[in-house]
Amino acid sequence: MVRRRIGGAGGPEASALCLGALPFGSTVDEATSFAILDRFVEAGGNLIDTSDHHVRRPDGSTGDTSETTVGRWLASRGARDDVLISAKVGARPTAPGAGRAEGLSAPVITKAARESMRRLGTDRIDLYWTHVEDRSVPLAETLAALGTLVSEGAVGILGASHHATWRTDRARTIALGNGWPGYTCVRQRYSYLQPRFDTALPEGGHVHVTAELLDYVRSEPELTLFAYSTLLGGGYTRTDKPLPAAYDHPGTPRRRAAVHAVAGELGATPNQVVLAWLAGGSPPVLPIVGVSSVEQLEEVLGGFDVELTPEQRKRLDRAG
Repeated sequence: MVRRRIGGAGGPEASALCLGALPFGSTVDEATSFAILDRFVEAGGNLIDTSDHHVRRPDGSTGDTSETTVGRWLASRGARDDVLISAKVGARPTAPGAGRAEGLSAPVITKAARESMRRLGTDRIDLYWTHVEDRSVPLAETLAALGTLVSEGAVGILGASHHATWRTDRARTIALGNGWPGYTCVRQRYSYLQPRFDTALPEGGHVHVTAELLDYVRSEPELTLFAYSTLLGGGYTRTDKPLPAAYDHPGTPRRRAAVHAVAGELGATPNQVVLAWLAGGSPPVLPIVGVSSVEQLEEVLGGFDVELTPEQRKRLDRAG
């Protein structure tokens, strides 16, 4: 698999696909999770995305299953030096069933990073995200705490997830002014089909990529754009998975038709065309994709062998 440097010139080299580990150890059992991770690494993948609150259980507890499952796989395979671990802080509930997230205060960040490393069985996190905004805490407090983790070697590079573009820019300015490491990665929801912005997405907390964010990332070469929900949970291929109301507008059928037409021309699946469109765009997007079987992973991996012609990309861009 092709690799690209993330987080600027000093960042690590990561695979063009980030494997989302959200369901591992819960809706995807441990044996299947291990098989998916094994195949991902065998195919050249090296970036695994987990979190300190994946997955919330029906009783409201946090579970910790994603991190602990990935940790057991790392230990059983002796694979820690072969992969990059992406983890997050800020969105974990303050208590089982609580509706309030713990946020981004310095004590929370310090404790959460140590707890994530303990569950993962590692002494470092390669990419650490502030998973949500926390406007109750000064940005300088959050950034100073993150900077301490970086200076200690516990964290490699930093990312902002679900942040407004202006907040990300302000945080980077504050970090630069204080000589602290700043955000070099951003993460939002994004796919080929585009939602209406006057209709809320059903998933609480999801923040969609905007034209402003795309322009911002293009103008800042050290920034890497990550995207989740890239395949819309089967929305391109499964008739039993209706799209959310935000996608109910005239542009959606036209874009769907375009992606299916290009897939037919290339002998690819619509999902593979979407991944190729994201990875080869301007700016290029690093997709985070979760799967529940090795078979699903094989399809996703095939998307990084698909090459869109300039004419096909133009058609896809202009549809809708």
